Amino acid sequence: MIPPEELQCLKAIAMLGGCRGPVRVSSQSLGATLGTSPQTASRRLQSLERQRLVNRTITPEGQDIVVTPLGEGELRKEYQEYSRIFSDHNKGYVLTGVVVSGIGEGKYYMSLAPYREQFNRYLGFEPYPGTLNIRLSPSSIPVRKKIEALDWIRVKGFSTDGRTFGDARCIPCRIGDISCSIVVPGRTHYPEDIIEVIAPIALRRKLGVEDSDTVTVEVGP
Repeated sequence: MIPPEELQCLKAIAMLGGCRGPVRVSSQSLGATLGTSPQTASRRLQSLERQRLVNRTITPEGQDIVVTPLGEGELRKEYQEYSRIFSDHNKGYVLTGVVVSGIGEGKYYMSLAPYREQFNRYLGFEPYPGTLNIRLSPSSIPVRKKIEALDWIRVKGFSTDGRTFGDARCIPCRIGDISCSIVVPGRTHYPEDIIEVIAPIALRRKLGVEDSDTVTVEVGP
């Protein structure tokens, strides 16, 4: 396995274009890029050359360096490892928590026609009048914060009978094979450890859960 400091040097050469052809590199400039002395940069180059990860041609004007197919293979392995790390986002996010009782607000708000019409338009279903309230486990709270950075759907507020109802936002999710959505009221200081989930059916009844039962919610593909 190539040492991390030498892999960093190989990356630096590749970033200069060394995978496409020879690049003119001095020990001074490479050392500045790597944050090391010219002598250290020179030793790393020599080690890469001994491992046949780069080819060097010394000229009176300096040295021309090109990444070999073997060196490119090392970089590709590094790329694949990072791809596996970050591709986990494509698998979605998983939230786990326990069912808790709400105060009945969800049932009222989900019965209001302007909200129901928008949820149907954006999510493809009219919500059952009520929400499943879940208190997240401590390990799920950082995941919940990551979900905040995703693209949420805005549900516009409205006024009726002299009363104003605020905006909300929602994001599709799943509980098992049930398509549903997390919904967040527009009011500030909403608890970070509570999520409300809406669905076209009564989730408590469908899932057979009661307060303190564990539920897993998936957000993403």
